[in-house]
Amino acid sequence: MTEILVLYYSQGGAVRDMAQLIARGVESVNGAKARIRTVPKVSANCEATEPDIPASGAPYVELADLEACAGLALGSPTRFGNMAAPMKYFLDGTAGLWLKGALIGKPGAVFTSSGSMHGGNESTLLTMMLPLMHHGMLILGLPYSEPILSSTKTGGTPYGASHIGGAMDDQPISEDERKLCMALGKRLAETALKLQP
Repeated sequence: MTEILVLYYSQGGAVRDMAQLIARGVESVNGAKARIRTVPKVSANCEATEPDIPASGAPYVELADLEACAGLALGSPTRFGNMAAPMKYFLDGTAGLWLKGALIGKPGAVFTSSGSMHGGNESTLLTMMLPLMHHGMLILGLPYSEPILSSTKTGGTPYGASHIGGAMDDQPISEDERKLCMALGKRLAETALKLQP
């Protein structure tokens, strides 16, 4: 099975839900399997630590998960038009993989959630692509052959899947957003399979 890593950070749960939809899209492709992982929170308190295993949800990612994957879907909520600090902190620790060229040539895609329509979804997606490009990954978006991109009144961009969660993060993922998450996962898996030797 070709394994796709779906790696996310979520505080309110929307990005976690998107990760699960992307994983469904991955697994809709014959021969592809999703591995869902998350990253721990970071703290301004240098004494604070997270447990080795989260109390609930996906396990924490290890560098070996990145090295072994055939493709990567990376998700984070929007924080002032950028990815959340826990995801950035994790990515900053991947220099060893960069030195080995472990991700070169693998497909990557990104997804996010923000509080409002103009809350920085697209800039967050673009900034999440940058470390993947430095790793030599091949960046995938959502093509306009997905007709929902032209009609959605909620999330959805050509840069990746997105969700508009509302100021209180209480808006459910819309049907358009669901379909685009699954389409992104499917496209990522299909591309990874095509790139396999």
